[in-house]
This record gives sequence, structure tokens and C-alpha cells, in this order.
Amino acid sequence: MKGLEIRDLKAEVGKAKILQGLNLTIPRGEVHALMGPNGSGKSTLAHILSGHPGYTTTQGTVTLDGEDLLGLSPEERTRRGLFLAFQYPSEIPGLTLGEFLEEAARSVGGSVFDSAEHDRRVAEAMEILETDRSFLSRDLNAGFSGGEKKRSEALQLLVLRPAVAVLDETDSGLDVDALGRVSRAVNRLRGDDFSALVITHYTRILNHIRPDRVHVLLEGRVVRSGGEELAHELEREGYEPIRALVREKGGVQ
Repeated sequence: MKGLEIRDLKAEVGKAKILQGLNLTIPRGEVHALMGPNGSGKSTLAHILSGHPGYTTTQGTVTLDGEDLLGLSPEERTRRGLFLAFQYPSEIPGLTLGEFLEEAARSVGGSVFDSAEHDRRVAEAMEILETDRSFLSRDLNAGFSGGEKKRSEALQLLVLRPAVAVLDETDSGLDVDALGRVSRAVNRLRGDDFSALVITHYTRILNHIRPDRVHVLLEGRVVRSGGEELAHELEREGYEPIRALVREKGGVQ
């Protein structure tokens, strides 16, 4: 199957068991949203997908276009087409955003890297995000506001054009303008060769990035899935009705 497929995934941090048999499939060409309260395992899933060494997978599989991801290094996962937008992007003084973009593109592109095509993508991305070129000369995320950090990641997304993008609460703390820029980047890439998982607490980003499917994560498992209307139901009623149903039936899909 083309796309991201997660089967019976269990993971822990230290001795804490966080993911408890998570199942999730995101076909190529679709954008899915993953919603859940604090502590449900949303960011743990993002870290597992990226290959963070502090998180341990104890069971299950993760494949991208049918290829195992869990056995690959973070760098190899990126080369296969996985992109993670962090909730809290790291600051790297001494490395400019422009330099980082070129090095990342060279790493992903390998022998087929084209500097002229890279420059064209950067210029196009800057125009889409309505960002001045001076932004590229600043040290990566150093001294950036929250909105600027998210704009930096949106720029990376547009330039690198991954197969699957995982956005880990990328809407956290954003004002309306910044939220619009980030959403614009995702919507620009939508098509048959691109998929995304939007991890969020709130529905406001989903008013800009309209998801094909919405999933609810509770206690480390996807307990309910549905269309866009599920996000609006959560906004109206919260998670308690779903929690009650899970307690009653012992887990639902």
C-alpha cells in the first residue's frame, strides 16, 4: 500500500507505556487529523515516527509505501520521504536557515540534487509564505518568535516536498496570520503524491486544512475515526462522551 501504515504499535518512554496497540493508515493523497487530550500519546507517536532515541517501540510495525521505517535511522527515514514539523523546533546558532535548507535538500536529493531547481523552489516558497528573503540569512530558529519558527518549518516543507508530513501541534501558539501561512504550505502540496498527519488539540487549524479523516487518540489507541464532522463534535462535546463509550465497550474504532 502506498502511504503510511501503522499496525499494533506499542511504545514506551522509560518505564511508562504510552502507545497501547495503535492502528492508523494514511493513504497517499490524503490528509488526516489526529486529535486527543494531553497525555494520550500524540507527540509520542510523532517522536516514534521520527526515530527519536528516547522512545522505545516494543511491538508493531510502521511502513511507508510498504517499506519498514522502524529499522531505519532518522536520516534514512527523511530520505524515504518522511517529514516532521516539531512542536518545539530547535534553535541552531551559526547555521542559517538558507544553509540548512540547501544541506537538507542535498541530503534528501542525493545525486539528483539540482541547485537551480532548489533555488526555484525556495523562491516559490518564499512567495507563497509572503516572506522576505532576508529570513534565509538568519540563524536557524535562533531568536525566532513562535510564528517565525512555524514559518521556517512551512518553508522547509514546501522546499523538500516530502511524501508524508507529520505536523506535531504545529498550530500551538500561532496567531491567525501565522496559522494561515502554515496551512497554505500544506494545502499547496496536497495531491496524489502527498499525505499528511495533522496532530492537534483544536479544530481551528482544521478550518484551514480540511482533513479527509479525523481520528481520536485516547490512552495510546485510536478509539474512533470519522470524517471532518468528528472534529466539530469534539469541539462541542469534548472527549468525555468518547471516554465513556470506551469504558463501556472496552475500545471502539
